[in-house]
Amino acid sequence: MDNLLLNWLKTGPNTQQLISFNHHAIMTSTRFCAQVTYLYQQLHDQPAKRWLLAAKQSDLFAAGLCAGLLAGKTIILPANIQAGTITQLEHQFDAVIADEPICDAGIYIPLTSDITPPAAKWPQSAQLGELILFTSGSSGEAKAVKKSIAQLDAEVSTLERTFADHLPHCSVVSTVSHQHIYGLLFKILWPLAANRPFLSEQIEYPETLSYYLAIMPNLCLISSLAQLSRLPDALDKQLQHRCPSLIFSSGGPLSFEAATDIEQCYRQLPIEIFGSTETGGIAYRRQHNADEPWQIFSPVNIKQDEDDGALCIQSSYLENTTQWHKCDDSIELINPQQFTLLNRLDRIVKVEEKRISMVQMELLLCEHPLVLDAAVTILTKPRHMLGAIITLTDEGKKILASDGKLTINNLIKKHLLSQFERVTLPRRWRYPETIPQNSQGKRVQAELISLFKKHD
Repeated sequence: MDNLLLNWLKTGPNTQQLISFNHHAIMTSTRFCAQVTYLYQQLHDQPAKRWLLAAKQSDLFAAGLCAGLLAGKTIILPANIQAGTITQLEHQFDAVIADEPICDAGIYIPLTSDITPPAAKWPQSAQLGELILFTSGSSGEAKAVKKSIAQLDAEVSTLERTFADHLPHCSVVSTVSHQHIYGLLFKILWPLAANRPFLSEQIEYPETLSYYLAIMPNLCLISSLAQLSRLPDALDKQLQHRCPSLIFSSGGPLSFEAATDIEQCYRQLPIEIFGSTETGGIAYRRQHNADEPWQIFSPVNIKQDEDDGALCIQSSYLENTTQWHKCDDSIELINPQQFTLLNRLDRIVKVEEKRISMVQMELLLCEHPLVLDAAVTILTKPRHMLGAIITLTDEGKKILASDGKLTINNLIKKHLLSQFERVTLPRRWRYPETIPQNSQGKRVQAELISLFKKHD
């Protein structure tokens, strides 16, 4: 099963491969080849090297991705298409291939299902392109992460070796975005290379998932910590008549309670994937017991940093396969293949499976004309969310006194939406006179969290 993705990109789908489906249409290999070739010819004729790629439908995204890679282009994947995010990345790309014109780039190739190109053979490539994804750095600046096809191929091949025996000939449905590394690998690249059709839409509601489970016999569900934690309540924690063949989760460790609640509904524990955009998948587990250790993937070596207990890895998924990469999580090392996670060593958190830099959010908050200073903290009760502590300018205080907290909240939320998706915004807000600090002038998380002990 080595070179699974590389071999597939070289030859394209076989004539019997079904690429994708939704409730009213399918994407056959013949039609997909035609779309990829049509886009490849347009990309190949353009001198622009760096192309930003974004699309809501996964089949259009996959066609644009394959065409760009075969044309030897560098594909830029933004985490989202918020105006502020695209503005931050403007210097990173020369042109856009997307399902809508998301900025004023001079060169734009539309991704659309309205055009049906003539049948064509799979394009042959002398040199494949590469991908660049962006993730939140601890400084608040978007951090570029380059991924070669060899790196992605190593991960796809490992996923198939590790999990293929657990998968019947199934189709893939997902509640996560393909614009991020987890969705990109698990919903697009792995299914394409292993001949498993995927749902072209992103599932947003439990009812939609139940619909597809009812009409299709074998489904693999790709989901996240945030979504799986809420799903049992939406299903009234009742055993379902139709269940996925396999469930994957990523975006953070599931609580033992959430994992067992999923088992109660779907007769199986989710397979949790631990990793990051930079590292790819590091380890996996199923929580048969509380605090179940993580088992590393076969191409990964691990050790523990002597100074701060951080996880360090060597991996064929990294650009330098021999160098040790220090992660931002502290661990307890059980043996050379297993570890337990302890805590984060930076200020990057996962909210609704999105990786958020609290530093970046604080900097943006402080740019608002009504904000004097700001702190962001993670809250775990009543559920996982962000809380914002803000000291206001004199003008801000006047608006708070005259128009109330809701008005201030909405003004600041609108400002944050220039760079952050709505689901990641703080859910709770406090406006003290000063932000608590210790004698060294540092903010103490326990004191920040204590401000939220009273209900809003």
